[in-house]
Parts: sequence; C-alpha cells; structure tokens
Amino acid sequence: MAAEGERTDTDVLRLLRTGTAAEHEAVERSLDLLDPGLDRLRLVEVLGRLHGFWRAAEAGLDAWAAEHAADAAAVTWPRRRRAALFAADLGVLGAAPPRPVPELAALPGTGAALGRMYVLEGSTMGGRFIDRHLATLPDLADTRLRAFSPYGAETGTMWHGFRQAVRAHVADGVEPAAVVTAARGTFQALAAWCRPLARTAASR
Repeated sequence: MAAEGERTDTDVLRLLRTGTAAEHEAVERSLDLLDPGLDRLRLVEVLGRLHGFWRAAEAGLDAWAAEHAADAAAVTWPRRRRAALFAADLGVLGAAPPRPVPELAALPGTGAALGRMYVLEGSTMGGRFIDRHLATLPDLADTRLRAFSPYGAETGTMWHGFRQAVRAHVADGVEPAAVVTAARGTFQALAAWCRPLARTAASR
C-alpha cells in the first residue's frame, strides 16, 4: 500500500508516456526531421526507413486483427494503416519504396498490439509539427505529403479515440505492463532500424 500522500500511478497512458520517453527521444534524434537543413535527399532516406518499418509493424497488427477482430474494430485498426501513405509520399518525391523491412516480434495478444499501435499512432501528433516545418523549407515547401499527418483535421479526434480504446481494453482486463512493454520494444526496434540515418552534431 502506498504511504499517505504518495502517488500510485496506474493510468496506462501516463505509464506509456513516461515508460517510453527515452526510447522516443532516441528515435527523434535519429530521424532529425525538424532540422532546418533538411533536404529532399534526406527526407527520401527517412521516408524509406519509415515505410519499411510501417510495413513490418502493420503486418503484425493485421495478423493480430485476424485473430482478435472485435478488439481491432474497437480501436478502428483498418483506418489506421499508413504504409501505403509512406509509399505514396516517396512517389511524390520521385523515389521508389525500398524493399527491406525489419524483423519485429510477433504480437501475442491485444496488450502487445495496443503497445505497438501507441508508437505508430502517437507519431501522428508530432507529424503535424513536421508538416509545418517542411512548409518552411525552400526545397520542400511545394511538396504535399500525407503520411506524417494522415488524418488531417481529425488528428486530435483519432488520437483521442485511440486513447479511449486503450483505457477501455485495460479496464476489461488487458495488463498495462503488456502494453508498456510492447510500446517500449516497438520504439527500440524503430530506433535500431533508423539508426543508420543518425548524424553526428558536426555533420548537421
């Protein structure tokens, strides 16, 4: 039992945010998408890596959804796929999607699926800032991409719906630890997959 005045944190979204902060930061450092010197070549490299990762992540989520259709419907999984959008954005930039994809762990249940989705869906919130930044860059200002902000004006609504679904699943018995562990593992896998993109401070 917690001592008087001591806070016991049991909210799964708060646990996710604090439990993946270091991994999240590692991914952002590797991608460096808010770099003032970001150019088309660098953006193509980043989109290619993200496309490969999303393909692998979505394949695992599709396999989970086939076995847990009701859970997948509750979190509106089919609408949340984005691999095709990354491929389309590469086409806009005159590049073809690369073939390689990372090997990701199988999803043993809904808790693990929600943890993986937390990483994928959370990126849409930061994607709004990326789109705004791209619009300020002379080399990219006339380029309209979709994958970073796939929901447009509905971004906040979609994120809110996902958060509600996660909390509802936890209330129905999904273990918060399973969600957090999967989210951390997904961030770690994404960081490792994107590490070849990392640049030293001197090269920026």
